[in-house]
Amino acid sequence: MKGLLSRLSFETKLNLGITAIIATMALALLPFVASITKDALLEEHRKRGVDTAVALAARAVDPLLALDFLRLQELVAEPQDVTYIFVQDRAGRVLAHSFGPDFPVDLAAANHATPQKPIHIQLIDNGMERIDDIAALIRVHDEPIGTVRLGLSRRTASEILDHLVATLMIIFLTGLTLASAAGTLFARTITSRLDRLQSRAEALRQRHLSEPSPAHPKPPGHGDEISALEHAFSAMAHELDHRMNELLQTQRRLEEQTRLLSTVLDANPDRICLRDTRMIYHAANEAFCQAVGVAKKDIPGCTDFDLFAEDEAERRHLEGRDVLTSGQRMERQEQETTSQDARWFHVIQIPVRGSQGRILGLLRMERDITAMKDYERQLIQSQKIESLGKLAGGVAHEINTPLGIILGTTQLLLDDVPADSSIAEDLRTIERHTKACRKIVADLLEFSHASTSEKVEMCFNNSVMEAISLVRHTFSLDQVTIATDLDDSFPIIYGDPEELKQVWVNLLTNARDALPKGGIIAVRTTLLRAESCVRLEVADTGIGIDAASLSKVFDPFFTTKPVGQGTGLGLSVSYSIIEKHRGHIQVHSPVPETFAWPVPVDGPHRGPGTLFTVTIPLDHASLEDDHGPYPRP
Repeated sequence: MKGLLSRLSFETKLNLGITAIIATMALALLPFVASITKDALLEEHRKRGVDTAVALAARAVDPLLALDFLRLQELVAEPQDVTYIFVQDRAGRVLAHSFGPDFPVDLAAANHATPQKPIHIQLIDNGMERIDDIAALIRVHDEPIGTVRLGLSRRTASEILDHLVATLMIIFLTGLTLASAAGTLFARTITSRLDRLQSRAEALRQRHLSEPSPAHPKPPGHGDEISALEHAFSAMAHELDHRMNELLQTQRRLEEQTRLLSTVLDANPDRICLRDTRMIYHAANEAFCQAVGVAKKDIPGCTDFDLFAEDEAERRHLEGRDVLTSGQRMERQEQETTSQDARWFHVIQIPVRGSQGRILGLLRMERDITAMKDYERQLIQSQKIESLGKLAGGVAHEINTPLGIILGTTQLLLDDVPADSSIAEDLRTIERHTKACRKIVADLLEFSHASTSEKVEMCFNNSVMEAISLVRHTFSLDQVTIATDLDDSFPIIYGDPEELKQVWVNLLTNARDALPKGGIIAVRTTLLRAESCVRLEVADTGIGIDAASLSKVFDPFFTTKPVGQGTGLGLSVSYSIIEKHRGHIQVHSPVPETFAWPVPVDGPHRGPGTLFTVTIPLDHASLEDDHGPYPRP
């Protein structure tokens, strides 16, 4: 049965359904309506009989009191729609009736009315029909003097009920016919729309969901239009669910990639921003937002004129327009000047293109190259100094020759003049100063590395004293005093005398530069026998080094001196030389209180000062292998 119904069309099913519903309602309602109608008719039937009986009882008072049997007979003969009427006296004798010659005797006692119930109805079945017998007391001043009996046949009510049921059946059949016709029309309208909806759903699925997903539902072998539409929508829903899961997965991947890209961009110190072809900002990283002073969430929708001063915004806007118009990458360097400082940026602007090559926006990146510019400037200065050193070495070689001639000639003249003469004294003065010049030229050659050197056994104290002798006179002109405290053990190390002398000179020069108004430089050497190393300490009473710069003093090109007064290479070179000797160099500022000054250092210009500590090992073998630096104390 179920298979048969599934093969029927939607129109047939709708008609059958409407018919079944109306028939079921009719079968369920007709007995109920008939019962209610029957009860209502019987109630109306009894009520009419009661009214007739009461009226007859009221009219029968006078004839009954007068025993006027003729009037009583006329009274019982008046009603035409009753089965029978008769009047009884108080004793129950029948005084008048409508039966003709034969009165049914048993009927007289079949029903009684009482003072407590002056109207009493009794159902009587005589074998042919059912009769409602109504007894109504005839009373005078509430005293019963007789009874009026009236019989109403239920046949009339049954005929009315049968007529009503027949009418309802006709109405039901008429309604069923009209409902079937309306259902057919409605079903055809619905099926035509369902067909169109199914066709569109199938076309949509075939057009956008051409590749069926796994576990794709199979089409039904048979069924009505609703089944076909259900299958079409089930297939489309299944495909949409599959594609939606793919979209959600893709969305999650895109969100993860977006977060990753945002993290990477925010971690990038370069200023990065993205604008569309209307020069409206879409995104920017944290570095750009901090530079313009705008929160990251407020950047989208802004223009250059919202973020920069008018002149700067106009320049950026025109540059961006030029890149979008030409479609070519733009790269240049620009300087940004603020009230605090001036910084250099390497600016790159790249047009962003879509999959079809159309320009969709503009990417701008700004990299801070201020440090690189400083390194470049310092490198140029370093090259100048190197060239100057080479020039000084060459000049020193050229000066050595005439100095030798002057010294030789002076010594020959001393042999030709009396030793106690004024000429001899003048010649000795020339000889003395010529030797001083030769010493200066020799030191200049050594300092400029014009002469070659190698690691040899050397006296540590002598190397330090040579550097001090080289700068002592020049420092004294600046009211800088060098106080020494050298270890009497005369420690011998294995090193490069010229390179180490360069380190000592660099440390002394840095100490002198920290004493703009003069002061004291303390130099102490100590032999650490337990650690098998020697230590040099150079302390000054100068201005010291701030905490921010303390960790950078050995970085190449880092300097706190004004432009033109330092290259930032001295301490870096010194650090490399000490590392090459397997040693270690440290810096402290201010000078620790535990440092013992060799001379009193109290004075009006004393500052926090700086202490450089150099430690070099004594073990020669440690300098001849490559097993790593000597352990640092």
